Amino acid sequence: MIGLAYLFKRRFEEATAKLLLAIQDHPGFPLSYRHLAVCYAHMGRLDEARAAIAKLRAITPVVVPSNMPLRAEDRELYLSGLRMAAGNET
Repeated sequence: MIGLAYLFKRRFEEATAKLLLAIQDHPGFPLSYRHLAVCYAHMGRLDEARAAIAKLRAITPVVVPSNMPLRAEDRELYLSGLRMAAGNET
């Protein structure tokens, strides 16, 4: 949750650090990879974003969840990051 909060504050470096720790603790939890991909994409680190998407797809085929209860500006930030990370395949 802390990583997600940093993501929405656009503090992507800090979010990435927290999300990588979360992945170490729970490597099978898809949300952490999804959030990490968004961070990497917004940081311009597209190869790493795509690698996070590949790991996400190994866990679940759902890259973009159908239910995203986010504020409009947060949703757009999140979805644009996912689109970049997935190469517009979402």
